Parts: sequence; structure tokens; C-alpha cells
Amino acid sequence: MAKTIWLNKYITINPKVRFGKPCIRGMRIAVEDVLNLIKMGYTIEEVIKEYPDLTKKDIEAAIDFATQILKREEILITK
Repeated sequence: MAKTIWLNKYITINPKVRFGKPCIRGMRIAVEDVLNLIKMGYTIEEVIKEYPDLTKKDIEAAIDFATQILKREEILITK
């Protein structure tokens, strides 16, 4: 059985969900999905309309996660 790993309060990874891509709170909404919408010019409010299960904090966490990766900061893995 694949176990979900919580990278922080909002970002999870599970090998059986979205091919192991980082997702928001165990949902099938990948960080990549959120970032792609923002790249296309969506506002936070428009992203939430597209994915009503998301909150502003979820979207901010996706952006923060990507920023950590780009800065090559250590990502704290929590249980």
C-alpha cells in the first residue's frame, strides 16, 4: 500500500496519486496544476473557481513549495 507523505501542512506526495507528483492536501490537484493556471494569468480567485476545494492558503502553499524547490532550500518533511 502506498503511503502519503506530507511535505508540509498542505503539500503531499503519494506514488499512487498523480504519478507521485506533489499535490494539495492529498487531493488529485497537483501543485503543477495550480502553477500552470497562475502562469496562464489566473488570479487566486479564478484558480479557486476552477478548483473549488482549494483555499487561498493551498494556492500560496503551492507557490511557496515551488519557490523552495527553485531556491534549493531544504524541504521539511512532517508526519
